[in-house]
Amino acid sequence: MKILHFADLHLGVESYGRIDPATGLSSRLLDFLFTLDQVVDYALANKVDLVLFCGDAYKSREPSQTQQREFARRINRLSTNGVPIFLLVGNHDLPNAIGRATTTEIFDTLTIKNVYVSNRPDIYHIPTNSGTVQIASLPWLRRSALLSKEETKNLTFDQINQIAQEKLTNIITDKVLELDPKLPSILAAHVWVSGAQVGSERLMTIGQEHVLLLSNVANPAFDYIALGHIHKHQVLSQNPPVVYSGSLERLDFSEEEDDKGFYVVEIESDKEIGNRQVSFSFHPVIGRRFLTISVTIEPQDINPTSTVLKAINKYESNVRDAIVRLNISLPAEIEGQLRDNDIRNALKEAHYFTIAKDVKRETRLRLGGWTAEEITPLDALKAYLESKKPPVPPERAKLLLQYGEKLIQERKTKQI
Repeated sequence: MKILHFADLHLGVESYGRIDPATGLSSRLLDFLFTLDQVVDYALANKVDLVLFCGDAYKSREPSQTQQREFARRINRLSTNGVPIFLLVGNHDLPNAIGRATTTEIFDTLTIKNVYVSNRPDIYHIPTNSGTVQIASLPWLRRSALLSKEETKNLTFDQINQIAQEKLTNIITDKVLELDPKLPSILAAHVWVSGAQVGSERLMTIGQEHVLLLSNVANPAFDYIALGHIHKHQVLSQNPPVVYSGSLERLDFSEEEDDKGFYVVEIESDKEIGNRQVSFSFHPVIGRRFLTISVTIEPQDINPTSTVLKAINKYESNVRDAIVRLNISLPAEIEGQLRDNDIRNALKEAHYFTIAKDVKRETRLRLGGWTAEEITPLDALKAYLESKKPPVPPERAKLLLQYGEKLIQERKTKQI
């Protein structure tokens, strides 16, 4: 049995995008759809038995009609070609009020063949070309769905999260008791598991987080634990496999170095012994590149623009069609020497670029408790000599103060 596991599509992220002239859509929406197309193409070309999506189809709880249409087109390609797809509800798929529909509920309402939607914990038996697989689902659950007002009365957030974690753990334990040991079994969960390396989801969090212990998720009754919610793909456990597929497309510069893609899981059953062998591998997708170029300009640089252009040229092949962030650190006195138009022209092949200047301005030393308006020139000279490291010898300091006083008096005489 071959299963494709992916999650965290987040259609609707349009940061660093522009309007595509051919379609009138955000170029970033097209980026995300391009990666989703790669998932669908792989599933159809490699005769995948089941596509398992572990939550967060959209960025917003209320996606636009265009975003919903484009997502439905890809789901339709799978379902009409006989590939079952399981859609788990994530935190971004939930409405902001009880009683409203989730973003993927329409597929369940229309009872579309080969499409299964889970917005509550349950056991699903899904027929595939290689037999039936059972999925225990743990979608993202609101705190209000886990706890009554009476239970949370006078409790801190940490105490509330602790109770929520216990209830989620009990849900998993209860679902294990409902499993048929003769069938391949998968836990599909949209949840934060302790020990996971986090990414851009930190900036997209909606509400308070509850975290499950790995030991409570990695139940040996499951052949594979498919996770969504964390954007960095990672394997938390090998036996049984506990896997975050990560997001399909890079969302921001915090994911610049991350590979994006999906996992392919193969479950084999030994009919004589009854043991199921499980293997899984990560398959990267082609996505939009993010690139950071950092340049430090020294005070003695006589041609700072040339220095910046040389730094950009080092990445010439990577700049094209990438989302580029150019960071320039330079002294304030040569900031005006930068030719901004030349720098922007050097980045014209980028899909999108930003230029940030970190201008180093010389800070004045405070002389004791005085400010420049309060201290006399002679006192300022005295404070300066006392602050020198190594200290100025007393005889020399006395001589310098005498010369200083003489110069100050001469200056005053001239002004008069």
